[in-house]
Amino acid sequence: MIQTETTPNPDSLKFLSEKTLSNIGTEEFKKEKENEIKIPFIKELLDFKGVELILVSEKFLSVKKTRDVSWNELKPMVISHLNDYFEKNDGPILRKIKKIEENNVTDNETVNKILEVLDTKIRPAVARDGGDIKFKSFENGVVKVQLQGSCSGCPSSLMTLKQGVQNLLKHYVKEVNSVEAVK
Repeated sequence: MIQTETTPNPDSLKFLSEKTLSNIGTEEFKKEKENEIKIPFIKELLDFKGVELILVSEKFLSVKKTRDVSWNELKPMVISHLNDYFEKNDGPILRKIKKIEENNVTDNETVNKILEVLDTKIRPAVARDGGDIKFKSFENGVVKVQLQGSCSGCPSSLMTLKQGVQNLLKHYVKEVNSVEAVK
C-alpha cells in the first residue's frame, strides 16, 4: 500500500511504500535528462504532465511537480503507477549489482568525518522531508553538497543548509568553516 506525506516544499510530495523501491541507495532523476534514463518506470513517470523531478530511495519516492498541475490530478496517477509496477514486478525499481561510489573519495580523515556526519545525522532528517543530500567536495574549509528530491528548489532549503547542515558539520568537524550547495 502506498501512503503519501507532505514535504516542506509544496510542489513536492513523498510516496511511501512498504516494498523496497531501491536497493542501491538514493537516486534523483530530472525531466531535462530524461533521454539519459534507461529505467522504464522512471521514464513513464517523468512523462506524466507536470512531473519535473523524481527521487527514489529505499522505501519512498518523492515527486516534484510544476505549479501548473495540482496534486489532486497527479497524486492518484503516481500511486496507480507504483501499484501497477509492483503488480507486475517482484524486485525494486532501482537495482544494480554494486553501485560505484561517484565521489571517488580518498582516505582523507576530514572527508571521512564529513561523510559520517552526513550519513548518520543529516541524511535521515532530509529523507524524512522527501529529499537527499550528496557530498560533492571539501576544499579550504568549504563543504560542497547537492540537495536533491524535495529539497531541490525548496524555499526553506537555504535555511536548512545554513542553520542545520552547516551548524552540525561545524560542530562535529572542526575543519569545516561553511557549507555551500551546488547543482
